[in-house]
Amino acid sequence: MVGSDLLQNYGKKQYYTIEEVKAANQRNKVDVDFVCWSFAAFNSHKDFDEYHRSVGESCDYVSMKSDMLSSVSNVTDSSWFDLDLSWLEFPDIDFSLFDFLDF
Repeated sequence: MVGSDLLQNYGKKQYYTIEEVKAANQRNKVDVDFVCWSFAAFNSHKDFDEYHRSVGESCDYVSMKSDMLSSVSNVTDSSWFDLDLSWLEFPDIDFSLFDFLDF
């Protein structure tokens, strides 16, 4: 839902701003427990880290991206996620396919 909202309101972008994702979360009544996940899905690593630093929270962008990817992967052994995945940005992926997760 958030992915579709972002596309509808801001067009297709590789990354959205924190404010755009916040607005999409509010419009879609995203539960506070899932807000950070939508930031990880739709914001750049830099913006994600800067935002969380500014509000005094410590969320791990790489870990969250890895968890999201492993949840939709057919791989039963997730040991390849033990690597340094700080490069993982998910460019040009249509996140609307995750709408069933109701971010």
